[in-house]
Amino acid sequence: MLTAPTLHCVRLFNGIIESAADRLGFHNRRYPIFFVRQSTLMCAKRELRLNMHAMKAIAIIAVLLLVVVNALELLPAASAFQMYLSGGAVALSLVALIAILVGRGPSRDNRSAGAEAARPMPVTTRANQADAEIVSFLAMLQTRGRLVDFLMDDINAHDDAQVGAAARVVHAGCKTALLEHFRISPVRAESEGSTVQVAAGYSPDEYRLLGKISGPAPFSGVLVHHGWKTDAVNLPRVLRSSTDRLPAIAPAEVELR
Repeated sequence: MLTAPTLHCVRLFNGIIESAADRLGFHNRRYPIFFVRQSTLMCAKRELRLNMHAMKAIAIIAVLLLVVVNALELLPAASAFQMYLSGGAVALSLVALIAILVGRGPSRDNRSAGAEAARPMPVTTRANQADAEIVSFLAMLQTRGRLVDFLMDDINAHDDAQVGAAARVVHAGCKTALLEHFRISPVRAESEGSTVQVAAGYSPDEYRLLGKISGPAPFSGVLVHHGWKTDAVNLPRVLRSSTDRLPAIAPAEVELR
């Protein structure tokens, strides 16, 4: 059975809906009935929320009174009323327990339902997409500079002149591919071997401090390597034709006869 505030809310909302329906030309009675059901549900949820807040307030008041009663039991002058105070403490404990259980039950269910709804889905597709894009960039280095061929080959079987000639091809092709997709610049513009200052609050990924480190920054030292960084990445997006395997780095070449 709906309470008086609920019926009043339903009548008021139904009147608004019927007025809007008359202005828009809707005369089908199914629309107001639908919205009445929606408004009834909203009012019921609002009343449930208010009841939960009321139970929490009752629980807090009961706990405070229980603390007061326990404090009074410690007074020597209250020994004559020990039986009444003990009974009051038990009653307040029961009231607080009931209010806590009633007030927390629905909210706990709502939080559980919200947690289930907000639980993220597995991101295996995104991880596979990232892996595919890494393989795609490796394929570019292979196409431009034969990097994978150079690294996977046994260079011990070749003399230094052959390795040097192959390294020039790998260097030129891979550098071209790298500069096409990354904007690379040194971390420090000074020449290697010069004395530089490392300011306080430096980025740990941009500096590796060598030697004996004592005290807080700033530090002064000799630049051994100027480092590299990038502030722009422009890798092409990969459209995967299969989700159960990664794309090939380089296809096998077969000459038909």
